[in-house]
Amino acid sequence: MRHRIAVAGAGPAGLTFARVMHRHDYPVAVLEREPAPDARPPGGTLDLHEGLGQLALDKAGLLAEFQALSRPGGQAMRILGADGSVLRDWRPRPDDRANPEIDRGQLRDLLLGPLDVRWGRGVTQVVPGTRDGVLVQFADGRQETFDLVVGADGAWSRIRPAVSSVTPHYTGVTSVETSLDDVDTRHPDLAKLIGDGSVAVYGVNRSLVAQRNSGGHVKVYAKFRAPLDWHTDLDLADAEAVRSSLLALFDGWAAPVLDLLRQGTAFVHRPFYVLPVSHTWAHVPGVTLLGDAAHLMPPLGAGANLAMLEGAELAESIATGPGDLDEAARAFEEQMWARAGRWAKITTAGLERLVSADPAEALALFDQVQPS
Repeated sequence: MRHRIAVAGAGPAGLTFARVMHRHDYPVAVLEREPAPDARPPGGTLDLHEGLGQLALDKAGLLAEFQALSRPGGQAMRILGADGSVLRDWRPRPDDRANPEIDRGQLRDLLLGPLDVRWGRGVTQVVPGTRDGVLVQFADGRQETFDLVVGADGAWSRIRPAVSSVTPHYTGVTSVETSLDDVDTRHPDLAKLIGDGSVAVYGVNRSLVAQRNSGGHVKVYAKFRAPLDWHTDLDLADAEAVRSSLLALFDGWAAPVLDLLRQGTAFVHRPFYVLPVSHTWAHVPGVTLLGDAAHLMPPLGAGANLAMLEGAELAESIATGPGDLDEAARAFEEQMWARAGRWAKITTAGLERLVSADPAEALALFDQVQPS
C-alpha cells in the first residue's frame, strides 16, 4: 500500500519532487496556493548547473527536453565599470553546457507535464502526530491528512513552523527589479550592451545587473545596501517616483548604464532575506523541508539548483527505498543540511563581496569563479 504524500509548493523544488515520484509511478498531491500556473509572472531566468539542477532533471527523465529549451549562450557575462568601460567580457565555448539558462516559466511548464496540481489550495498550517497522520489545514477551511508532507513552499513557508521556529532575516541588501521587452528591436543599443547573457556594473554598496531572458525580454536588478524601511517616503507603486529614486542612487554612472533604469517599465521591490547558514532542526516524523523553506540563501544561482536536486533525491529515496518513509526523510535531511550549509556559506560570502564598499571585490570574485 502506497503512502499518502503531499508536497506544498509548485515551484522548481516541489515540481521536481513530484515529477521524479511520477516517473516511479508513485502518486503525490501537489498543493499550490496560486489559482493557476500563470496567475503571476514566473520570474526571470535560471542557470541550471551540470551537477545540480541538470542532474535533477536527468533523474526526472527531462534532461534532453531541457537541453532543447535552454540557452547555453546565456552563460555569457560582461562586467562594466561605472563609467561604461568594459572590464571583463566572458563568453562560453559553443559546446559549454555547464550552466545554461532557461526561463522560469519554461522550466515550470517542463516540470508540470502530466502532473495533477491542486491549484488554489494554499496551506495555512500542518499538525504532525495526529492519529491519522499529518493534518494539513487549507486556507479555504478544508483539511486532509497525509503520511508525509514535504514543505517546498519557499521563504515564508507555512510548513516550516512544524519543525523549526526560525524565520528569515533581512541581509541588509535590497533589489529593485524592472524589465525591458523586445529589447533587440526597441532598444538595440541596450541589447548590444547586455550581449547574449548578462551585464553587471558594480559601485560602492550598489550594483546594476541586466540579464537576458528568451524572446527579447530582459530583467534588470538594481541592488544596494539600505535599511529595510528605506522606501518609507516613497510610493513603490509609482513607477516614475521609483525610477527617479534609483537614478539618484546611481547618479554619476554612465548614461548607457542608467538607460537600463530609464527604459524599465514597472518596478518590483525584493529585499533579500536568508535563513541562518547552518539551519537544521530536530527531525519531526511526517514532515520535512527542501529548497528555500529549508535553507533560504542569497540569490546567487545556487538556490533553485539545490532545491531541484533535493526534490529529486528525496523522491528517489522514497520511491526506490525499502519503504520506511520516516527513515528516508531523516537520511535525506542529514544529506541536505551538509550540502546546503556549504552553499549557504559560499553565497553569503558572495553577496558580501558583490554588494560591498569596495567594487574591486566583485571583480575579484568573478575572476575566481570564472577566470579568463
